[in-house]
Amino acid sequence: MNRIEGRVKVTGLATYAAEYPAEGLTYAYAVQSHIAKGRVKRVDGGPALEMPGVLAVLSCEDPPRLGENAEGELALFQSREVAYRGQFVAAVVADTYENARAAAAAVRVDYDPDDHDVGLRADHPGLYRPEVVNPNFPSDTGKGDIEAGLALAATTIDVTYETPVLHNNPMEPHAALAYWDEEGRLLVYDTAQGTSPSRDLIARTLGLPREAVRVVSRHVGGGFGCKGSTRPQAILAALAARAVGRPVKIALTRQQMFDVTGYRTPTIQRLRLGADSDGRLTALEHVAYEQSSTLVEFAEQTTTPTRIMYASPALSTAHRLVRLDVATPSWMRAPGECPGMYALESAMDELAYAAGLDPVELRVVNDPRTEPDSGLPFSSRNLVGCLREGAHRFGWQHRDPAPGIRRDGEWLIGTGVAASTYPARRRPSKAVATVRDGDFLVQVAAADIGTGARTVLTRIAASTLGVAPERVHVELGDSDLPDAPVAGGSMGTASWGTAVVRACEELQRDGKEGRADTAEEIDGDAELSRHAFGAQFAEVRVSSVTGEVRVSRLLGVFAAGHIMDAKLARSQFLGGMTMGLGMALMEETLTDEEFGGFLHRDLAQYHVPASADAQGVEAVWLDEQDGELNPMGSKGIGEIGIVGTAAAIGNAVYHATGHRVRELPITPAKILMPRF
Repeated sequence: MNRIEGRVKVTGLATYAAEYPAEGLTYAYAVQSHIAKGRVKRVDGGPALEMPGVLAVLSCEDPPRLGENAEGELALFQSREVAYRGQFVAAVVADTYENARAAAAAVRVDYDPDDHDVGLRADHPGLYRPEVVNPNFPSDTGKGDIEAGLALAATTIDVTYETPVLHNNPMEPHAALAYWDEEGRLLVYDTAQGTSPSRDLIARTLGLPREAVRVVSRHVGGGFGCKGSTRPQAILAALAARAVGRPVKIALTRQQMFDVTGYRTPTIQRLRLGADSDGRLTALEHVAYEQSSTLVEFAEQTTTPTRIMYASPALSTAHRLVRLDVATPSWMRAPGECPGMYALESAMDELAYAAGLDPVELRVVNDPRTEPDSGLPFSSRNLVGCLREGAHRFGWQHRDPAPGIRRDGEWLIGTGVAASTYPARRRPSKAVATVRDGDFLVQVAAADIGTGARTVLTRIAASTLGVAPERVHVELGDSDLPDAPVAGGSMGTASWGTAVVRACEELQRDGKEGRADTAEEIDGDAELSRHAFGAQFAEVRVSSVTGEVRVSRLLGVFAAGHIMDAKLARSQFLGGMTMGLGMALMEETLTDEEFGGFLHRDLAQYHVPASADAQGVEAVWLDEQDGELNPMGSKGIGEIGIVGTAAAIGNAVYHATGHRVRELPITPAKILMPRF
């Protein structure tokens, strides 16, 4: 199907958070901290209040009323403590955006600065073991004796990989419009990946009952995770609207988004692998070092994919976290799996070369029958099928096993492979289906963040009801609709779709209305290891003169259950792989060690792939039949495309040049470094 909302988007009729009209609208602009650690001594809003159109200045000098459970970066102006550079320390409300921004620059803030620490390193004295990592996995797991397994191995490697700070940078900036009605109910138009959880968090932060808050997010211009939880602009809009008694709109600048909307934590990852003469693993150890803020603990689940990938009698994974004077990291497309699989799949490539084995065959020979860490059976696992199909399509059999052989003038040519995986989750959701004027209305508080949720839910409902899709109308993006989980974790379709199927089935029995709540059904799911798998193959051309890397071919083969819609699926796979290409070659945010905060603060410095960078990207899939997942038999596809891509490209760069780059991104300087 074509996107149901496609026409309103391309004609500009789709309304995003910053575009809703409101009578008597005013604007808020935040004042950000210029220090990374310390205290606010004084906020002088007097000069700002004298400027044209200014209605109010909010700050810690007169802390706005919040709920007792307000925490972290949402507890605006409740403390004088500064936890990171860029933190909101005040805000101005004015009659126009221009007046608010000008007045914000006139607010005087005096600080009592303290020494800050913003540098992640593997020997940091503040490192500790968190109890759990996102969302609730144990921090460390292990079985067998790693040292004994390494001693038995015919080949061993001990390698360390680093990934930088990465920022989500969706096309639509974070924005919110808030106003309070005469009964005291708060309406927030927000850029949210989930209106139900956003409503709950806003209500808790403001100390309100959940029914006193409504969040609307009909269209979202991308998120990649950074809109998966409520961000400060939504709370600021609500507080400002309450302060001035009028609707308030706030739209963050691109520069502000680098400070307060989350990012992927940098990682330092050490892996030790051992294999016998046949290439079978005898030991696998994976330790990740990460950072969080002093405000909130967020520990990315970086080593968790290693727990399910390869059979090894000795398997150990661990996370170590340090709380620094930085903003809190958060979700970014495939949190955990994306950086973790980059390191694991790069290490597997290094092991293959060290052992004289083909990288595809090394992965095949170590494919487990059950989940290595837990011993649970897989609901389905077709990694080997993806590797075999990809190798055939890519022409892997013609590959020269030695690196640095193929050349075309100044260009060195190489190929690489990496596996990918992502959990196939679902969460409880509600939905209502009714008959309206001979057609059917389906209501669920799902979120369409550009992935095509409206379209796929329409297909699911139409298929269940046995009618044409044109007769089904899906309403979503409003917390007043039946509760639904966040669009994240590649679980949207599985979660919302289950509820839609059950509501439509009930409608068929009732004839007028069907309601569904899938909590009990999901609680009854059998205990199985549910994951999607894939394999990515990359061909690169590396200039021996400039060090430039061009990805000439990129192929992804995925086993992700039953594919609901080929057009939507291909779009998601290609988008994820293109984002992985950016991770491999260009994306990074540098931290300012001297002053704190980030040095890269816009899209002129933070480079993302353009169309010319994404040459020859292709995605195919194996259609799995897995009855243990959900009524549709589907697995999530929004994130697995990014997971193995960076490793496949990095492995191809090594095959082209014979030089292993273990620190992303792979820039020309790093390619040329061995010469100097």
